[in-house]
Amino acid sequence: MTADTVAPLAFQPAQRVRVIGVSEILRITDNANALKRAGRPVIVLGAGEPDFDTPQNVREAAVRAIGRGDTRYTVLDGSPAMKAAVQLKFKRDNALDFALDEISVSAGAKQVIFNALMASLNPGDEVILPAPYWTSYADIVQICGGVPVPVACTGENGFRLDATQLEAAITPRTRWLFINSPSNPTGAAYSAAQLKPLCEVLLRHPQVWALADDIYEHILYDGLAFATPVAVEPRLRERTLTINGVSKAYAMTGWRVGYGAGPRALIAAMAVVQSQTTSCPSSISQAAAIEALTGPQDIVAERCADFQARRDFVVAALNRAPGLHCRVPEGAFYTFASCVGVLGKRTRGGALLQTDSDFCRYLLQDFEVAVVPGSVFRLAPYFRISYATSMAQLEEACARIIAACAALE
Repeated sequence: MTADTVAPLAFQPAQRVRVIGVSEILRITDNANALKRAGRPVIVLGAGEPDFDTPQNVREAAVRAIGRGDTRYTVLDGSPAMKAAVQLKFKRDNALDFALDEISVSAGAKQVIFNALMASLNPGDEVILPAPYWTSYADIVQICGGVPVPVACTGENGFRLDATQLEAAITPRTRWLFINSPSNPTGAAYSAAQLKPLCEVLLRHPQVWALADDIYEHILYDGLAFATPVAVEPRLRERTLTINGVSKAYAMTGWRVGYGAGPRALIAAMAVVQSQTTSCPSSISQAAAIEALTGPQDIVAERCADFQARRDFVVAALNRAPGLHCRVPEGAFYTFASCVGVLGKRTRGGALLQTDSDFCRYLLQDFEVAVVPGSVFRLAPYFRISYATSMAQLEEACARIIAACAALE
């Protein structure tokens, strides 16, 4: 280096990025997959992704779109045909009527959430998050300048928020309440009767908007009827954003199509955000999503029945494991089991299990099963299993978990 050369400064990330990180779920899954590539027989129960293929009719619709040359930009926040398919879905499934300009289509439901918060949050605005919650919620709130406000919802109340908790959490800075039903990570779902008291609280606080993340709507068990806030309380329509997508119900995670419906002013502001980030979703993915939403729906119920059989097996197996307790989830494809009964015990190697993270690390290192600790979702000591995998894998994984618990001293 010569005298006139100035040493380059080290990269300094923006403050908005410093306060968050890459998803802990992805980190755990990547670590487990690295062990698999190294030859270890690891069973990964971390990712929230159906193991089914995208339905054949949906894939064929995408091929036809390519053949027609439908490979150009579409309207910024969804083609008219895509918005019409979403409009039909809301009418058919939820008895909700939305105009096309009340609908936004993005590259996944996550982007819909990001757009909404980027378009609506000012620095210091608060967002109430019933905990446990999907990890991205809090990170998106923070990167958009808001303040996440977790409210612990324990297993004793079915991991559901009650009206008293909501009332206590609201302040003059509260801007949004998130409701995810059925839930990631717990599988808990709200009935219409359970949503009604929450809606009544919101009616008393007109500055608070509701964000309903309904992405697991069609994975619901035991005949429970699906409920979403704006259908339960139509007076909340002008301050509710209802979000859904094709990833979970139609096994289309990689196609990246999500959508939301809400007040025109919010949808227009979200379009401004999207115009400066991704622009329109993929035209081919939109063609596939149109077929998913408007084509035959039988496969959705068939796959839901498969998920329910897996749920029943996993819950029963976990409740046979010494020190574990698992409630029966109402929907989604996750169990969220308490591991408080194994804490304070030691592995055969002498390691003391003090936290749910310790227990999950023990399962991975000693018994080659990858699960996600509840602390990642802001409620400990629990761990999440995704049973969106084959029954054979689940049988082997649960056998290992039971053996792991039995081996503790």
